[in-house]
Amino acid sequence: MGIDRCFLTTMIDSYAEEEVKGEKRTVLRLRPQIAPVKAAILPLSRNEQLVPPARKVWELLRPHFMTQYDDAQAIGRRYRRQDEIGTPCCVTIDFETLEDDAVTIRERDEMTQVRVPIANLVEALREKLPGCYMG
Repeated sequence: MGIDRCFLTTMIDSYAEEEVKGEKRTVLRLRPQIAPVKAAILPLSRNEQLVPPARKVWELLRPHFMTQYDDAQAIGRRYRRQDEIGTPCCVTIDFETLEDDAVTIRERDEMTQVRVPIANLVEALREKLPGCYMG
């Protein structure tokens, strides 16, 4: 039994399709430890006010987790794209971030969202992504 079969088994076991609000959602439910991207940083839009805090958050997380910055297309499509590649958490920077210096963490599997101050973001992700912290 080679690595090909193990990898295929993992992919088949992790693949899911479900309907959410009348739309088909494809999800790759990889365990956080084997997901290639642990957290995606998603500014709500390419608005010039949101880009600097989004880049700041990305720079904060990059030393600690495998991350991806994505600002292409609408936020819903970006969430779906991250769901499809198995990213367990998305960090969204929105206009409220400019006022309260906090971001929203969205979890892939439950689709729950929680607001977290940027100062506590690394620790919050460490709790949500056990075994993924790079230090």
